[in-house]
Amino acid sequence: MATALLTPMLHFCFMNSHQTSPSSSRRKEYERLQAQLAQTGWISEGYVQDRGPGAGGSCYPWTRKVKGKTICVALSKEQYEWLKEAIANWRTVQETLRQMQRLSREELFEALPNPKRRKRLGKRVLGLV
Repeated sequence: MATALLTPMLHFCFMNSHQTSPSSSRRKEYERLQAQLAQTGWISEGYVQDRGPGAGGSCYPWTRKVKGKTICVALSKEQYEWLKEAIANWRTVQETLRQMQRLSREELFEALPNPKRRKRLGKRVLGLV
């Protein structure tokens, strides 16, 4: 008799122990993104290009916006290489932060109680798209 009751209970506990909740998998993904941010090197905004010799002007211009104005600075080849990597890192950081924001909003709207609403909020309104 006790075995008949215990078996379904053990099966239920065993099955649930191997399944991860959405919140748990979301937490792991968030922690992975945090670790990725911690590994980021130097960052910078802007755009650099290698125009090559004979293009007129600087061979390695760095362009960016400051208070709505376009600023252009001439760089050496070494500065260009360094800044090229820093700009790529900046773009990676921005994408990582977008993913972290999306996960944060998912956690907010799925894991915490919501007020009563007349209609369900769409993914676009929640910023999940």
